[in-house]
Amino acid sequence: MTYMQSVQNFSTDQLVCATWLVIPLYNEQTVIADVIQDALRTFPYIVCVDDGSSDDSATQAQAAGAVVIHHPINLGQGAALQTGISWVLTYTDARYIVTFDADGQHRVSDALRMVERADRDNLAFVLGSRFLNGKHQAGWLKHLVLTVAAKITHWRTGMALTDSHNGLRVLRRDAASALNLTQSRMAHASQIVSQLAATQLPWAEAAVTIDYTDYSRSKGQSLLNGVNILTEMLFAPKQHG
Repeated sequence: MTYMQSVQNFSTDQLVCATWLVIPLYNEQTVIADVIQDALRTFPYIVCVDDGSSDDSATQAQAAGAVVIHHPINLGQGAALQTGISWVLTYTDARYIVTFDADGQHRVSDALRMVERADRDNLAFVLGSRFLNGKHQAGWLKHLVLTVAAKITHWRTGMALTDSHNGLRVLRRDAASALNLTQSRMAHASQIVSQLAATQLPWAEAAVTIDYTDYSRSKGQSLLNGVNILTEMLFAPKQHG
């Protein structure tokens, strides 16, 4: 199906029924049931990829109403996203896929606005940015690392992003089909942007709010990991569209 040639003004009910949330899941038993229950009030279809959790995350996700796929060992968030995206493309006729974090940082209302914008403006992907509205809560060090990452991404892909490592994304089916994530750890975020840029499909950024809590901060990436990601971005082979 060629989505560029099938522009429709879907109602909100139609849109959410044409959308699947993909949630990578690793040791989030404290919050995952609440995250899924909150999301299900808007989006009826959610698949969680349990990435080798050692706690009760998978059981709680399934009990809360999500489809759960299992990795027998921990492979990393990139691998979990690829598994979830591939499952949705194979087993459903979803028009949109939303990548959504398991730790409670993302807002369902932001995801809905992004899906509505993708449909309204015929965009193949919409990427969330915590920096567009100037009201982010990221610490100065995290802000610095993410700003440098965005500049490297612009240099490597030509995409002028303000936040290249935001996990909230809307992918139309044709854009999702172009992804083949091989960076299984956190550097997958850079690989997603590079592969999406190579499609030359229409896209936009959208302002989103990241709800930082003590819990989500404790699950976040260390400065050392941030530096490692920047180094990998600089020295990885450059993508060509």
